[in-house]
Amino acid sequence: MHQPGWLSGAIHFIIVAIAFQAESGEVWPYALLAMSAVSFFAWVANYRRYRAIQDLPTSKVASAAQGYVELFGRAELLAGEPVRSKLSQTTCCWYSYQIQERDSRNRWSTVDSGASVEQFLLVDDTGQCVISPEGAEVLTHDHKSWEESDRRYTEWLVTPKSVIYAIGEFSTTSAAAGATSEERADVGALLSQWKADQKVLHARFDLDRDGKISMKEWELARLQARREVRAHHAELQSRSTDGVNVLRKPGDGRLFLLANEMPDQIGSRYFYWSIAHLIIFLAAGSAGLIML
Repeated sequence: MHQPGWLSGAIHFIIVAIAFQAESGEVWPYALLAMSAVSFFAWVANYRRYRAIQDLPTSKVASAAQGYVELFGRAELLAGEPVRSKLSQTTCCWYSYQIQERDSRNRWSTVDSGASVEQFLLVDDTGQCVISPEGAEVLTHDHKSWEESDRRYTEWLVTPKSVIYAIGEFSTTSAAAGATSEERADVGALLSQWKADQKVLHARFDLDRDGKISMKEWELARLQARREVRAHHAELQSRSTDGVNVLRKPGDGRLFLLANEMPDQIGSRYFYWSIAHLIIFLAAGSAGLIML
């Protein structure tokens, strides 16, 4: 999953671990109050997500209104060079990864992590929509994890043909608009993706092999990014005479969610998390205040 850990309660384990390491009973009231505070915000956040999923009707791509919508279909790759996950090089629509290292005390710490921002398609029986995943919370059960020496590698994937449920800001742009603001945004996102993977960036654009990307080489990368984005836009425009449909993160901070499971299952999970956090908020808060 690619979402804040405090939503599901992962941060509580960190608080408890810190309290145990302190080896003093005096820290427990504060640990319980900290858990209560985290659960209060997690309760509110999970319930808001539950309400967003419950309240929004599912739209078809062809008839979706401009603005905040809920879509459901299947994930597909855009034309051109396919996206490959950073660790296993699996062809996918989206990926997230984490690399952890074990220290001398057998504790794991994250040394590298990231997520792709390259676009992919959501396709239903009425049309297709470009998903721009930057800034999304992503829920996926398709993941793999393995260890090599003192490192643990984990990937989360959204693969082609898998179901995809999405909530976000929907807009339809004409070919002219796609050549201006949409193009600039997509070029910037692609360049950010390349910069995040320095090995691939240098392999493609470090022409003199001096280990640095010069201004001239960066300009070459920028031009190549523009060519690839325009190729994607041209391919999309060739399929649709009505413009290009795009779903991206809302500018007003509302939920931007992508998931490869059914909406009812996702909504139920957020509902149960909200109830669990409400219980922890009340129980841990009361216990912490009593112990003070």
